[in-house]
Amino acid sequence: MTVNKIRVLHVVQGLGAGGTEKVMQLLACHTDPVRFSVAVHSPQDGSRAALLRQAGIPTHVGGDAGAALDRFRPHIIHVHRGGWPEPGMMRPLRLYRQTMRRQGQAAVLVETNVFGRRDDSAGGAALDATLFVSHFCAHRYEEVEGIVTAPPRYQVLYNPVDTDFFQLNALTPEQRDYARPAIGRISRPDPGKWSSLALEFLPPAVLAMPDIRYRIIGGIDDARRFVAEKGLEANVEFCGPLLTDGELASFFDSISLLAHANDTGESFGLVIAEAMACGLPVVTHPAAGLKDNAQLELVEHGRTGLVARTADEYAAAVLHLLRNPAVARNMGIAGREKAQRLYRVQAVAKQLEHIYDDLLQRCGGHL
Repeated sequence: MTVNKIRVLHVVQGLGAGGTEKVMQLLACHTDPVRFSVAVHSPQDGSRAALLRQAGIPTHVGGDAGAALDRFRPHIIHVHRGGWPEPGMMRPLRLYRQTMRRQGQAAVLVETNVFGRRDDSAGGAALDATLFVSHFCAHRYEEVEGIVTAPPRYQVLYNPVDTDFFQLNALTPEQRDYARPAIGRISRPDPGKWSSLALEFLPPAVLAMPDIRYRIIGGIDDARRFVAEKGLEANVEFCGPLLTDGELASFFDSISLLAHANDTGESFGLVIAEAMACGLPVVTHPAAGLKDNAQLELVEHGRTGLVARTADEYAAAVLHLLRNPAVARNMGIAGREKAQRLYRVQAVAKQLEHIYDDLLQRCGGHL
């Protein structure tokens, strides 16, 4: 156990390739090692665990968090979750916090609330701070729950992107050929991450531009059936999953724009932010009602990409960018600048460190 450092334990339900796990990994790896000692707990192992260990971050895998809490004795517990009640996950965290506080020791419980949901259970009541991943999530929380999302209890902390890595390892907007008829899509192979727009735009787009190439990561059975039924096999490539930013940079270098479509929307949109960091314009769409719409917070219509509402509009947006490479380049430049300004991992991690410091000061315990 490291002394004279603030100990932070990140807690997440799994260590797979998903966005929540990646955000946790980025924050853990970019927290100032001079002032903070960081570790990770997850009940489930996964591919991201090896990346954490390579970066020198201790990982505690298996069971609930009790053993990791006893061994690491964190001053800050940072849980990454959807926001809804999860008593099995939260119980050992809140009991540890209570015990430490009774002993006059510093103990802060923070959540990154990925989907902007409310936990009105004992676990939610024990939280010292809720961090929303977008202003959209914070505003919707206020609207739905009638709770003012004011600091220090509620704050917005954007998901981080390693923009410096992408600037060094991906093509710059000046180097890209935005007229190349290649578009891409990235998601998990989960029907819940799809929209019909992700497929229905393709026939009219191919009719207008027969040599268009659509590279898909996270293809689902319905997508493969659609491609086969419409005779689009020559235009579509189903690709394997990506884990590292190096693999992402190579994929982004192979396309001219990102085609995003997800009926549930995005509470942030990590892939969108990563594509922007690589200088790609993004085509997306709004989600209905109170579903997630942070994709519209990232993609500013006409500036960093285009927003479409129907399959015909979506096809027209894709074709407009491919036929107007100067327009696409300007959007790519604007998106790259926005990602560097708002999502750069070093800046986000520094903001999180300030939040930790403030919460520890408010808790009144001693290290």
